[in-house]
Amino acid sequence: MTDATATPASDLVVGEDGLARPRWAATDPLLRSYYDDEWGMPVRDERGLFERLSLEGFQSGLSWAIILRKRPGFRAAFADFDPDTVAGYGDEDVERLLQDAAIVRNRAKILATITNARATVALRSDGGLADLVWSYRPETTPSPLSFADIPSTSDESRALAKALKARGFRFVGPTTAFALMEAVGIVDTHLIGSHRRGSSGVWPASA
Repeated sequence: MTDATATPASDLVVGEDGLARPRWAATDPLLRSYYDDEWGMPVRDERGLFERLSLEGFQSGLSWAIILRKRPGFRAAFADFDPDTVAGYGDEDVERLLQDAAIVRNRAKILATITNARATVALRSDGGLADLVWSYRPETTPSPLSFADIPSTSDESRALAKALKARGFRFVGPTTAFALMEAVGIVDTHLIGSHRRGSSGVWPASA
């Protein structure tokens, strides 16, 4: 957008609508919509968390924009991320998915998603995925003024990754766990001054 103005000190861009966003969400319409309407808002249901966890796993080594653009394809390929259905996928499904250009065709990540679906189903007898993930909410959240202030891991994300791995989940390292925590509102890493800071209701804007 040609009339956006940047605030270098805080890595924010003020758009033509007068709202401040981080640079990554300032121009691309898809990323902007994701930032404005979804990223950092609480997700507490099993299917929603399984989807976010799966997409974060597929994103490893790639840009989030690629994952967002392929999200409809992922949803179609993985039965709208219904854990029970995906848990039943077998070798034929893996081969089918490897031929599906609408998703990221990575065998290890596809297998991890199926494994994680099975782990999600198994976890129901021990409180469920949502309870486990949200139990690692920290006592405080970052208050970043710039991108450099945003951590990529935390004590809680390392503990969450360890707990998930112990329950059979794969592709869930501390960085992926932290990205999941950001995406579903467990931590608020919106930059100070962003119009989304504190909007989740989980953390106040001043936190």
